[in-house]
Amino acid sequence: MNEHIVPSAVPADPSANVTDLLLARAAATPDEPLFAVPDGTGGWRDVTASRFLEQVRALAKGLIAAGVGPGDKIGLMCRTRYEWTLVDFAPWFAGALLVPVYETSSPAQVLWNLSDSEAVAVIVETADHFSRFDEVHPELPAVTRVWQIDLGDLDKLAASGVHVSDDELETRRSAAVADDVATIIYTSGTTGRPKGCVLTHANFVETSRNAAVAMGDVVAPGSSTLLFVTTAHVFARFIAVMSVHAGVKVGHQADTKQLLPSLASFKPSFLLAVPRVFEKVYNSAEQKAEAGGKGGIFRQAVAVAIAHSKALDEGTVPLGLKLRFALFDRLVYGKLKKAMGGNIRYAVSGSAPLGTRLGHFFRSLDIRILEGYGLTETTAPAAVNLVSKFKIGTVGPALPGVGIRTADDGEVLVKGVNVFAGYWKDDEATAAVLDDGWFRTGDLGSLDADGYLTITGRKKEIIVTAGGKNVSPAALEDPIRANPLVGQVVVVGDQRPFVAALVTLDTEMLPVWLNNAGEAADMPLAEAARHPKVRAEVQRAVDAANAAVSRAESVRKFEILPVEFTEAGGHLTPKMSVKRAVVVNDFAQQIADIYTAHPDTESVRTITARGR
Repeated sequence: MNEHIVPSAVPADPSANVTDLLLARAAATPDEPLFAVPDGTGGWRDVTASRFLEQVRALAKGLIAAGVGPGDKIGLMCRTRYEWTLVDFAPWFAGALLVPVYETSSPAQVLWNLSDSEAVAVIVETADHFSRFDEVHPELPAVTRVWQIDLGDLDKLAASGVHVSDDELETRRSAAVADDVATIIYTSGTTGRPKGCVLTHANFVETSRNAAVAMGDVVAPGSSTLLFVTTAHVFARFIAVMSVHAGVKVGHQADTKQLLPSLASFKPSFLLAVPRVFEKVYNSAEQKAEAGGKGGIFRQAVAVAIAHSKALDEGTVPLGLKLRFALFDRLVYGKLKKAMGGNIRYAVSGSAPLGTRLGHFFRSLDIRILEGYGLTETTAPAAVNLVSKFKIGTVGPALPGVGIRTADDGEVLVKGVNVFAGYWKDDEATAAVLDDGWFRTGDLGSLDADGYLTITGRKKEIIVTAGGKNVSPAALEDPIRANPLVGQVVVVGDQRPFVAALVTLDTEMLPVWLNNAGEAADMPLAEAARHPKVRAEVQRAVDAANAAVSRAESVRKFEILPVEFTEAGGHLTPKMSVKRAVVVNDFAQQIADIYTAHPDTESVRTITARGR
């Protein structure tokens, strides 16, 4: 067993709750911008800390006037926008708490979150959100108050609370202490019914305070970020709360198709993103260069960028490499940085592994991707690379106030200020994952001599072939998925004679790739899945992944599915993780065909997609 524990950077305050973070920020920098909202002309209008606090108090009074009581749960179904964090803080000031509902949730999911959490009210953003809630409203008799943001209900709610006294509001606001429940977040989950993770005020307060100290170069007054990851997920929600504490200016863009224009106008100093975003930025630049006849130059620039970053790790950059790097900085790197707003110095990446190639590439663009690791049960971060403690290929050391341990079987355990109180109304599930304060993550990893954590896979996803070989799917899936043509990959082979994979194509990148390959850009997906050039490109991605593992672990065969994995189709979670069990079940016939129709297990051949 290996263990690395980092002491807290700040003393814990057992009387504090999340509202204290906002009060302290408004007192320290009342006139500094804490948020920015679109001004309707392509620009942004600042919202100061004092103005945000004023709006939070007004909305909290409205909730009290509407009959929301201490400890009441309020559902929120809303895209990533300014109002999300406004609504998040208002119930805390009113002594209540939020239960986030993903904006993509089905009526059945809405029903489960609101009924299991015992919510008494719900706030939805759009008419579509309301219709999904309304479909199951008869089964939610406890939900007696419903507000819709797009109908102006937040303003009406705030106006209705003008007669609630400041003293009553302060009594409600200050009642909660560190160990009280701050929220119940239902895990999106890749298997089974979602469980409600109970996060306390201490989880948010102490994790924010410690993380802000550790990441002081990234999050501080004067820094800024544009949130586009769904705020219903703990990853973005924690960043939003920590930004309030640290004085970071936050903007929002829910439409990822508008991300680049928003980055150009907002000009954030750091980003919060999942690895797929960085893959798409890289792949789009590569295909754009290819279309302009500059693919060779781009690939040279990439090779130089990666070599430059690795040389930095070794402590010396040879003169020839410095000169080539300076040339490509003018020709390639500078244009990419400008496309991302021009001011980004750091990016925090989580939710899935980031390839070392991307880490080195972006580092040479002077964008240091601080890869981290955590779960809903750890209030998002448990470990993260820091500006001063940084190793590409790892998820960094434990945050202050957090301990990380690897068990004998490689499972990662976490203990500290960030670990949740348990699962809502599920003592059995809680007991299964909490042992003397240590949370069993279900992930596999290793700690190096300096305390840096590397995640190697998911314990429940380990494949054991018929020959007894243990295979971690992530080690193969991540490098295959890095190919611009690949959307998702699911490696299979449990109790089978060899490892195989199901592959989907990236439908956004496919037309560009086809055009660059001299084929019709509007080729139907089913035809593209069978096309020899497409199959050859996917084969190259598989070959590259296989080069890093033993033959027994390598992907021998794969099938390109003529479909997309989507959340609506039930194959992805809201944070875009693959629901492996669902995919394996839904495409059981295609998997069976891999092993029955092609008995030659020593050859690696593309299998024509047959559909579902």
